[in-house]
Amino acid sequence: MDRIAFVFPGQGSQSAGMGKALTEASPAAAAVMAEADRALGEPISRLAFEGPAEELDLTVNAQPALVATSIAFLAALRERWQAAGVAAPAPVFCAGHSMGQYSALVAAGSLSLPDAVRLVRERGRQMQASGKGRSGAMAAIIGLDDARLPELLAAGAPHGSVTVANRNAPGQVVVSGDRAAVEAAVAVARDLGARRGILLPVSVAAHSSLMEDAARGMAAVLEPIAFADPTTPLLANADARPITSAQDARHELIEHLTRGVDWVAAVERMTAQGVTTFVEVGPGKVLTGLIKRIAPDATALATDDAAAPGGIAVPFVDA
Repeated sequence: MDRIAFVFPGQGSQSAGMGKALTEASPAAAAVMAEADRALGEPISRLAFEGPAEELDLTVNAQPALVATSIAFLAALRERWQAAGVAAPAPVFCAGHSMGQYSALVAAGSLSLPDAVRLVRERGRQMQASGKGRSGAMAAIIGLDDARLPELLAAGAPHGSVTVANRNAPGQVVVSGDRAAVEAAVAVARDLGARRGILLPVSVAAHSSLMEDAARGMAAVLEPIAFADPTTPLLANADARPITSAQDARHELIEHLTRGVDWVAAVERMTAQGVTTFVEVGPGKVLTGLIKRIAPDATALATDDAAAPGGIAVPFVDA
């Protein structure tokens, strides 16, 4: 029997129109989106379905829309498995990429959907306000040997704070921090062997020390929120350690604001624990592509499929 992990995408996987066909075909998915709308007191579903893209892409909108849509995908999967008479697979891990941790926590029964969408909206506000007085930036570094990363960061350090925000796949990292430091790192990237260094069109320096104000703010926001022990283990973004308690879950949502996302370590941890099949639950196929690069012997399946009925590919039924 395959050992399965459910993985949940983070910000950047959103697109106008996401989830529309899904909710039209799946009452369970439609119920999830309606619940998210009630929790926020506004139709985040309409923004997901119709855009405009420039409004959906705002952090305060993209994050709750992605959590809601990802959980709608999960609800539709469960609905289709039940209708087909197929036992819903029991994942041995749930893992989220950055903001996707909120979706993973909902899937694992640690956090309610209404709390999750309200929390990520506040997370977006806190991130946007954090680091005031400092100009932040992020940049993708493509094709650089991991062994040269210390040199890349050293080049930026005299100009401010810079760190690895995302280690997404071999030869694909994102650095984040003070704009001058990030720009200095990009300037030397090709000399160190990178194919490209690209400044990203973002307004916050996520997963860096510039998010310390946001981390403090979210600690206060999270304090009264009810968490349960996850029914499925999760993995911390920074170092892939298991998250198995309510306390761990709460701490993770504070810590990952200022620490990086090591997606390579998370996937390697899961494969080392016997995971053979990864199912990306939610819009887009970003994580599926990364997993295929990190663990080429594993099976990675995207559920977002515009050509499939309802816009969803259902593993273990459609195959």
